[in-house]
Amino acid sequence: MPRHLMVLDVGTTSVRCILFGEDGSQESIVSLPVRQMYPEDGWVEQDPVEMWASCRQVMVDAAASVEGSIVAIGITNQRETTIVWDGSGRPVYNAIVWQDRRTSRLCHDLVDGGHAEDIASRTGLKIDPYFSATKISWILDNVPGARERAIQGELHFGTVDSWILWNLTGGRIHATDPSNASRTMLFDIRSLSWDPHLLEMFSIPSSMMPEIRPSSSDFGEVDESILGYPIHVMSVIGDQQAALAGQCCFRKGDLKVTLGTGGFMLMNIGSSPKLSSEGLLTTVAWTIDGRTEYAMEGSVYMAGAAVQWLAEGLNIIADPGESSDLARSVDDTCGCYVVPAFTGLGAPYWDPDVRGTILGLTRATRREHIVRATLESIAFQVHDVMAAMSNGSAGGVDRIKLDGGAGANDFLCQFLSDVTGSEVLRSDYRESTARGAAVLASISTGFWSQEVLMGVDYDSFVPARAADAVSGDIDRWHHAVDCARRWRV
Repeated sequence: MPRHLMVLDVGTTSVRCILFGEDGSQESIVSLPVRQMYPEDGWVEQDPVEMWASCRQVMVDAAASVEGSIVAIGITNQRETTIVWDGSGRPVYNAIVWQDRRTSRLCHDLVDGGHAEDIASRTGLKIDPYFSATKISWILDNVPGARERAIQGELHFGTVDSWILWNLTGGRIHATDPSNASRTMLFDIRSLSWDPHLLEMFSIPSSMMPEIRPSSSDFGEVDESILGYPIHVMSVIGDQQAALAGQCCFRKGDLKVTLGTGGFMLMNIGSSPKLSSEGLLTTVAWTIDGRTEYAMEGSVYMAGAAVQWLAEGLNIIADPGESSDLARSVDDTCGCYVVPAFTGLGAPYWDPDVRGTILGLTRATRREHIVRATLESIAFQVHDVMAAMSNGSAGGVDRIKLDGGAGANDFLCQFLSDVTGSEVLRSDYRESTARGAAVLASISTGFWSQEVLMGVDYDSFVPARAADAVSGDIDRWHHAVDCARRWRV
């Protein structure tokens, strides 16, 4: 009978279940959307119960679509998104999504209080609403009775992986892995443990925190009521680190960009954490076979989401797939620049208060120019992160491995190659995040051979524009960012 490896990919906009065969092929994929809620300006929430119900449904449907058995499950997930629930499995509040900015004031107070350097040295992170710590504090301070229940040991915290794992195992396992734990702003990336000093700083009881297990290891047995027979979860890894593994970036210096809802660039920096002075993050990539490797990361909040805004917000394109042809239909942006800071700017600016701006509009500006400027803005943001990684020169990186839904846009891939001066290698395997979780599960189970583990092919985009023309574009982009940052809500 055929054997399959199942990956549950719990993303920001969808929940997907992917089944892989022993030859590495994708044999089934089932997807359901994840509903987003925006109760106030800058707030982003999801329903954890609905999220879990969707996970269960896609697992059942995917398993029913193939013959044979499932030997193991891997989990990969949107990171930083924060869920607090009680012993009966009932969330005390909606999931607060990584994009949420409600704790900006608290983050400003922490920076003003002189905590930035201490937190960075322990966690590798910048103080920002992006991470879980201030989200947990907000829930404990604003949900009636939550803090008292937490002090009494009645509440559990988890990023999405922990919440799904808890439900998969019928409440028996409350755990996470270092890749997800390192995104909470509560985790010591050197000792690989929850930091008592930071838990005290944020007034979060240690009893709320999940157990830390290696990314590629046994996370427990799935309740038989879900698929009808016992299966073990054999990997857990945050989505961006999973994409790093899925792109086979196992060597120090390997770099990948995932252009999904946001844009996420990670560079493998080896087995020793190195802190950035350029506005980037240091994060755990994974722990495999007793070895922990680290990554330098820069996060762009709006990538594919900016293109989605063109379709659903402005209604100037029918769907995101139309954007590439429209951008190519004009020679330039007619002087138009879009800064898509709808929820602030991420790396290397870390400015949560700036808002989106369109500059350079004239009577000659058409929708094609705005579409092109929006796509260009994604590449410019990636350039800025690469420049920070390379200490000021994006040209220090020879090649970029690219994946994610927005990466299917040929115009964007070519412009990214032009603006960074690097070869862009777009994986022919669009499910790099899911593949990374499968790679880690295969390492712990021996499901895939080494040849299958490392088998990825790419489309190549090489620079085609003169360096001086690109340099002028970058300068004007930076001027646009400066103008946008002068606007405050």
